[in-house]
Amino acid sequence: MLINPKYEHLREWLEQLPENFEQLGEVIYDKRNQLRVITAPDGTLVNAKRYCIPHAVNRVVYSLGIRQPKGQRAFLYPARLLERGIDTPEPIAYIERRTCGLLGLSYFISVQSPLKHTFFEFSQAQEGSYEEIAETLGRFVAMMHDRGVLHLDLSPGNILWDKDEQGYHFAVVDINRMRFGEVGIQQGCATLCRMWGPKRFTELFVRSYAQARAFDEEEALSLTLQARTAYWTRYLHRGHTIDFPLEF
Repeated sequence: MLINPKYEHLREWLEQLPENFEQLGEVIYDKRNQLRVITAPDGTLVNAKRYCIPHAVNRVVYSLGIRQPKGQRAFLYPARLLERGIDTPEPIAYIERRTCGLLGLSYFISVQSPLKHTFFEFSQAQEGSYEEIAETLGRFVAMMHDRGVLHLDLSPGNILWDKDEQGYHFAVVDINRMRFGEVGIQQGCATLCRMWGPKRFTELFVRSYAQARAFDEEEALSLTLQARTAYWTRYLHRGHTIDFPLEF
């Protein structure tokens, strides 16, 4: 088990978490992996994610240490984001279960973010309701890329947000798929294509991103919209559904 020293006082509870997982807290996501919100013994509201047993090849790759497992990356990456001023939930622990040396179920536990909203909320948004946040989001992602952080799964559920009297606040989650280093226009724009909702939301988002990074707006928009068409075509071809009218 890897544990954040700040939460060493929860070690005994964390060691028992895999055995007790299905009886704890509230399920908020349950597909291939399961996500629960749980109150720890010290009152901390935590987010506990159980990763399923990896497929055959990945199981060997992860087990032999050729590549870090998803949960381990999720535990280690927050420090790299937080030191760059990019908000993400504070990690608490990473736990593995192995059989004959092979990785089985694994668990990543973090502090539950106080931010309540995701960008799925804009799937049916009407013009006039999203312009400010789309442009603010563009500047936030530009800041991430300028600081050498490329989130490879920048989907609507992986950016949390809220607004108060000081303005918008953003945090990124599900950060096990990231690259660190210089982010150019093609790399950056390739990750901007997954926003749900009106095409105009994406256009405003991308133009704001390009302005913040001093990129050519039309080039950035062209690159993103090409990636957007390819991404959503593949998504629908795989049998997924969406709850907004897709505009190409």
